Order: sequence, then C-alpha cells, then structure tokens
Amino acid sequence: MNKVKYKFNKKSLTFDRVHTTMRKRLLYFFSHLSTGVVFAAVVLVVAYNFLDSPKQKAQKRELDQMKLQYQILNDQLDKVTKILADLQDRDDNIYRVIFEAEPIPNSIRTAGMGGIDRYEAMKGYSNSELLIETEKTMDKIMGQLYVQSKSFDDVFKLAKNKEKMLISIPAIQPVNIKDLRRVGSYFGTRMDPFYKVRKFHEGMDFSAPVGTEIYATGNGMITTAGRDAQGGYGNQIRIDHGYNYQTVYAHLSRIFVKPGQKILRGQIIGYVGNTGKSTSPHLHYEVRKNGVPLNPIYFFFNDLTPDQFQMMLELSAQPSQTMD
Repeated sequence: MNKVKYKFNKKSLTFDRVHTTMRKRLLYFFSHLSTGVVFAAVVLVVAYNFLDSPKQKAQKRELDQMKLQYQILNDQLDKVTKILADLQDRDDNIYRVIFEAEPIPNSIRTAGMGGIDRYEAMKGYSNSELLIETEKTMDKIMGQLYVQSKSFDDVFKLAKNKEKMLISIPAIQPVNIKDLRRVGSYFGTRMDPFYKVRKFHEGMDFSAPVGTEIYATGNGMITTAGRDAQGGYGNQIRIDHGYNYQTVYAHLSRIFVKPGQKILRGQIIGYVGNTGKSTSPHLHYEVRKNGVPLNPIYFFFNDLTPDQFQMMLELSAQPSQTMD
C-alpha cells in the first residue's frame, strides 16, 4: 500500500495531502533507475579494472609461481652451462692432448640450430621473452651436450687404442749409442758443412761406423725405401707410424725393408752409411707429425734417464755443424 504524503502549507499553517500524478511517478522511478544503473556501471568498471576476481587472483598466483620456477630453472641452467664449459675445457686440453687428438673447434661446440623460427609459437604472450630465452638456453645446452657426448665416444675409442698408439709412435733411439756425445748434430738452426751458411736442420745426426744397425723407432708401415730422388738423403727409409707420425732415416749403406712392409719397433731396417749429401758415416733421423718436423730428443723417453735427457738438452743448445 502506497504511503500517503503531506506537505506543510505555510499560508494556512496546515498539512495538505500531496496528490502525485502518474507522470511524476514515472519520472521519479526512471530517475532512480538511471541513477542506479549509472552507479552500477561505475562499480563494474572500477571492479573490472582495479579489483581482481577470485579466479584472476588464482591465475596471478599461478603466473607468479611459474615466473619463480622459470627463474630457478634459469639459475640451474647457468650452473649446468658452467659445468659443461669445464667438461669441454678438460676434454680439449687434457683428454684429447693425452690421446694425441685435435681439440674440437669452438665453432662446432657452439653451433646453433638452424631452420625455421623454432620459437614462433611462444611469441605474443606477456612472458614470451622469458619463455624464449629459457628455451634457447636449453637448446644450446642440448646441442653442446650432443657434441660433448660424441667427443667422449671418440676419446673412449682412443683410450681403447692407446696401447696400439704407444707402440706405434717413435719412442727409442734409431741407433744404439750409449755415449750421447757421439750425436753429431741436433735439431734446429745449424751450420751447413757444404755451403757454410746457417740453415734449419730438421733432424738429428748420429755419428756411427758404416754397418751400424738402424732400428725402427715405432711400429708402422714402410712408405719409402730406396735412393732419394733429389740425392741429398742418399739411401733413405720413411715409415708411417699412424696417428699422423712419420720418421725418416737417411744416408744408409744398406736397406732391409721395402715399401708397404709392416715393421715393429726395434726391428732392424738397415745399416748406417755415407750416401747422399754427407760428410762422414752417420744416420740422419727425423720425426714428423702431419709433415711438420719435430725435435727427436722428445721421443727417446724409452731410452734415456732424466739425467741423460737433461744432458742431451744441454748439448743440443750448443752451436754445431751438421753432418749433411
């Protein structure tokens, strides 16, 4: 039931009953309705932009948790990267050095993954940068782990063949000389006896009588056995020991092997002579790796004591004249 409204009449000093028309009632109703609608709209806008629903709050908590987990994951990936870098360093500078293997180029270790954009599906989100960087780090680590795994496979094979390698690379003197002072000339820049100029001597000259036995310094296969086409080395023997090592024996008087023949360390392959460009009977001996001459005294470790090795180093430092 509608309430009866009265209005005070100042003239008559009485309360007159207020009669409300339908039009006024409608205006009153719609004014209140519009006010309520506007208020409700304002409340909704404020709530939508500044207040989170329970569902949104839960989603934000999940996102914050996800970010935290990604940060922890990235920290762990950084630790894995450091450990992997240490393994790579050990592999290149210790394991591969021990087994006479070349280090893996950095360009191969750090090679990226090519092809289409692998991270296209991760773009367009608020956390895209975090996701993409984490995925890139994972891909980089996986690629480096694959290369390292293959490298360890190679090192394992080298370790299995270590014994074969040790009996193949040069490790003894090519002639049986007890008196180290009988070494005529050492590796390095020396005086040429014929042209009287200083030149680089690529091996060592062992002074010995004609007919002194010459030994193969490691297992291998004969690649050359005969007269040097240039004439300088005279009768010569060249041995391929595998593992990129080769040895050369020059100025021989007799040769007991032939090309293609397999020989063993300590096997007699010829006699000392005075053939080719030579001033007196001696053996010119070279050690090469990948074709590059190396100092032979570093390959006599099966024959020399530490004192003898030190003595040989001191003698090699003195100026001398070659014998060829």
